[in-house]
Amino acid sequence: MSTTRATAHRLPVAVPVAIAAAWAVAVIAQASGKAELLHHDALIEGHLPVWVALCLFLLAWQVMIAAMMLPSTLPMVRLFAAASTSQERPGETQAAFLVGYLVVWTVFGALAFVGDMGLHHLVDATPWLAARPWLIAGSALSLAGVFQFSAVKDRCLSECRHPGAYLLAHYRRGVGEAFRLGRGHGLFCLGCCWALMLLMFAAGVANLWWMAGLTALMVYEKTGRRGRRAVPVAGIALLACAALVLAQPHWLPPILGGNH
Repeated sequence: MSTTRATAHRLPVAVPVAIAAAWAVAVIAQASGKAELLHHDALIEGHLPVWVALCLFLLAWQVMIAAMMLPSTLPMVRLFAAASTSQERPGETQAAFLVGYLVVWTVFGALAFVGDMGLHHLVDATPWLAARPWLIAGSALSLAGVFQFSAVKDRCLSECRHPGAYLLAHYRRGVGEAFRLGRGHGLFCLGCCWALMLLMFAAGVANLWWMAGLTALMVYEKTGRRGRRAVPVAGIALLACAALVLAQPHWLPPILGGNH
C-alpha cells in the first residue's frame, strides 16, 4: 500500500459520515419544507425566547458547517489523524482537534445571529431601509466580493493550502494541544471563508444551491491546482451579482431568497 493510500485510510470514519449525514439532512429539510422553520429570519421574527432561537439556529448551523467546511479541511484532518496515531489516546486527540475547529465556527455563527438581530431592529426602525431589502443583499455580496481581493484572505488561504507546514510548526502531543491546534486551524479557515459563509447565512439553512456552489468554491480555493486563480474570478462574479441586485432589485428573490 502506498503512503498516500495509507494516509487516506487514517481519515477518521466519523468525518466523512458527518459530511454525508449533514448533506442528507439538508436535502431532506429542503425537500420537506422544514428548512424555513430554522432560518434565522423566522427564528428572530418568531415568538421564541432569544436563547431558544439561538440554540435552534446553532443546531442547524452545525449541519451547514459539517456539510460545507469539513470537506475543505480534509487534508489537515488526514495529516493530523496520521500524526496522532502514536499518541496514547488517538481517538480523543482527534476528537479534540475537530472540536477546536468547530468551536471557532460555532462562535462565528452565534455572533452572526446576534448581529442579524441588531440588523432586524435597525430595519424595523428605518422604514426607508425596510422598503429596500436589496441594499442589504447587495451589500453582503459586495463585501464577499471585495474580500476575495484582500491580503487577509490571501494569507489565511496560504495557511490552509499548506496543512503540512502548519502541522509541523504547531503540532504538540496531548488532548489539550490538539484542541488548540484545531482552534488555530479553524481561525485561519474562518479568516479566508467568513465572508462567503455570511452569504450562506443570508441564503438560509439548507439552501442547497448556495450550499453546493459555495462549498465547491471554498474547497477548490484551498485544494484545487488553480485555486489561487479562482479567488479573483469568484470576487469579480460576486461583485457582478452585487451590481445586478442593486441595479435590478427584482433579482433579489432568486439570488438571496428574498431575505430581510
